[in-house]
Amino acid sequence: MELTVKDIERIWVTEDAIHLKTKDGKTAYELFADYPRLAKATPKERKDYQKTPFGLYWKKIDEDLSYAGFFKTKNKRSMLGELFDFLEVLNISAFARRLGISQPLMAAYLNGSKRPGKKRRKQITEELHKIGKELSNVKLP
Repeated sequence: MELTVKDIERIWVTEDAIHLKTKDGKTAYELFADYPRLAKATPKERKDYQKTPFGLYWKKIDEDLSYAGFFKTKNKRSMLGELFDFLEVLNISAFARRLGISQPLMAAYLNGSKRPGKKRRKQITEELHKIGKELSNVKLP
């Protein structure tokens, strides 16, 4: 199901989730606890989203959710997603750019809706190692 902003009637935030209602009456929600950046965000930051053509975007915390994703069967977060939760200082969008892939594809790898193939897993691993080497070579004056 592809949804656009034109299909959305209402969006509202509660203490623990963001909800939406489509023009045809369907409702759904996403729990903030399921998204590490939203889980750590303040109530004010959670309300500071922008509607984009295909989803919601929180600029300050660099998080986005697609409207269609509200209605999809939820997948268990991948091991890669767990790693990036642990390494929260890594910006997922910037990491995706380093790999030369789109942020939505990287997000799909992290949330478990897509699995990277053997070649992509190797590329991700090598890029993480490269970042580690760059950090280990830092010398502060």
